[in-house]
Amino acid sequence: MTAFKDLDRETQRARMESTIRLYFDGCNEADVEKMAGTFTEDAVHYFPPGIGGPWVGNRTIAENWRHLTLTAGSAWTIERLIGEPESLQAVIEWTHYRTRTDSFLRGDEWYKFDPETGLITEIRAFYASANDGRQKVELEGYDYTANNYHLEAPVPRPHPDAEYTVEVAAQ
Repeated sequence: MTAFKDLDRETQRARMESTIRLYFDGCNEADVEKMAGTFTEDAVHYFPPGIGGPWVGNRTIAENWRHLTLTAGSAWTIERLIGEPESLQAVIEWTHYRTRTDSFLRGDEWYKFDPETGLITEIRAFYASANDGRQKVELEGYDYTANNYHLEAPVPRPHPDAEYTVEVAAQ
């Protein structure tokens, strides 16, 4: 099998995007196997201070996101994605909806890919601002509507396996 690093640039770019989108699909579906399959076994997900990271290992990353989906009503969208085959890196801009509390957070993530397999080896997350208790954490003054950003969760919540109900979420 041809190593990821030896593929042509457009194929690498397409595979990076496909892998990231598959990862987000797994997050939204709370599918541990789908998420874990997009990472190397020893992948690391870094977070800003106060989040409890880094998360180390493909299964740890996947199980932690499943937990958030089932307890916080988490759902994610990818707003922008840029792949750079020359460095085997990509960057995305995302929105994380926490539907249980009717809140969301916007941010960016940098991805590194394994040169042999094309799987994700590292994610570094950056938030639009500090999560200081506001329900909508995004850049002040930026017109998200005019720039075609998602304004609501992309999938229905609560998830069928959620550990809360709509009645609890409304409280």
